[in-house]
Amino acid sequence: MNAGSVITVVGIGEDGLAGLSPAALALVDGAEVLIGGERHLQKAPDVNAERLDWSAGFDATLDEIEARLDRRIVVLASGDPLHFGVGATLIRRFGASRVAVVPAPGAVSLACARMGWSVPDVTVVTIHGRPLESLNLHLAPAARLVVLARDGDSPAEVAQLLTDQGFGPSRITVLEYLGGAREKRVEATADRWSHGTCADLATLAIECIAGPGARPLSRLAGLPDDAFEHDGQLTKREVRAVTLARLAPLPGEMLWDVGAGAGSIGIEWMRSARSCRAVAIERDPERAARIARNAHALGVPYLKIEQNEALTALKTLDGAPDAVFVGGGVAVPGLLQAAWARLKPGGRLVANAVTVEGAAELAKMNQEIHGDLIQIAISRQDNKVPKITLFENMRTVMQLMAVKPLETKND
Repeated sequence: MNAGSVITVVGIGEDGLAGLSPAALALVDGAEVLIGGERHLQKAPDVNAERLDWSAGFDATLDEIEARLDRRIVVLASGDPLHFGVGATLIRRFGASRVAVVPAPGAVSLACARMGWSVPDVTVVTIHGRPLESLNLHLAPAARLVVLARDGDSPAEVAQLLTDQGFGPSRITVLEYLGGAREKRVEATADRWSHGTCADLATLAIECIAGPGARPLSRLAGLPDDAFEHDGQLTKREVRAVTLARLAPLPGEMLWDVGAGAGSIGIEWMRSARSCRAVAIERDPERAARIARNAHALGVPYLKIEQNEALTALKTLDGAPDAVFVGGGVAVPGLLQAAWARLKPGGRLVANAVTVEGAAELAKMNQEIHGDLIQIAISRQDNKVPKITLFENMRTVMQLMAVKPLETKND
């Protein structure tokens, strides 16, 4: 790459080049290589430049761009190229200093303008190339969602999902061809959606309204146990809340959930912040499939599931996690040590045990790493006897929490 080479990414709207500022238009007119999707390139028919589209795939086209870095390269993109756009892909490949971005009003800004919504007060979700179930994370009474559609079938699919989740009264507004001469608006409630296929180029604005069958779920730790499909292998609600508090998820961090069972710890970790990631390690295929269903139902379909023996997974997984939770297999010799070894410096290890054998391993590990041991004893109300309120003791849980020391350099 030449030291001075710069790739210019110009955002355009549905009105094409007519909506560009004189400076942005001059950049496009001066391009020697013009790159974009077919729809974008059609909006610049008179630009005299070599043309490349993305039909060969991102990696192959990025290679083509790299081979032309001695020429003036302009990439056309929709709206703001750094908001779910190609701008981030180019910066990852070539570096921020080699990519200049000229944004235009994007679908989110235009949708909020049409709806009279404040942009900071909406949640933006894309289902373009991403699972529809991602929406489940954001369903809450009075929430305002701006959803970037995949295609013309997306509005009907979103309406069905909202209805299935008890949010049928929610108002859906489909905004087609925003900012162009063909702009159109279609709206109805989710449970009365009867429109046919909409335009592929559409943005959905959703005002969430809970119906009688809705069950809004908090993003804080400690979802009800019956929010998860499980076979009994589940970290119970009260213990789960304590466990996640001690795991202390931060945005962008990675958790390895060892012996995941129903996947509840990894799922709630990911629900805490959109950028949190997790790997659920579970050897049993039926439980692994159950974890996947729970992850989709609770709005975190990107939970990675590693179906493997715990020790094998700890040896073969790439990277170093920010936190490790060991909820199953605590008594397996060497498992806690293997988890501790893979943890990045400054990371957190939390492990729970309910058996004597597991508790013994926690106590032994605590002597090695000087963590913090607690016991969690919970009693739940039991009304099995009419007119008498009793409390039933849950299994006492021993919990180990430790922070791995930061690496220090020798003087």
